[in-house]
Amino acid sequence: MPQYMVFYLGGELPSSPGEGQKHFERYQKWLASLGDAVVSAAIPFKDTHTVHPDGKTELGTTTGMSGLSIIRMGSMEEALTAARDCPFLEIKGTLEISEMLEMQGDPGEGGSDKAN
Repeated sequence: MPQYMVFYLGGELPSSPGEGQKHFERYQKWLASLGDAVVSAAIPFKDTHTVHPDGKTELGTTTGMSGLSIIRMGSMEEALTAARDCPFLEIKGTLEISEMLEMQGDPGEGGSDKAN
């Protein structure tokens, strides 16, 4: 079954710690509603640096990406339907969904690109 990466972009910070806790609880409930489809619930980012083509680096992101989740769904349409219910959208965040392609000889899968 295909796996999809859900990228979290932008979004507003909560107005108070209590509001942040309420949002987090809605997010946890959404993830729980996905059940076994959740491969990796939440991978938040911090200390992001950007490396430019000329080799220069700077602190920060050019995309506003703050994290990702990995879900397993039967199709892109199923993944998009699940994403539409994500509470991240309530804080004016944007989600990008990408299907993960399995590469032949992926070293992470124990394979090799090298000919014998």
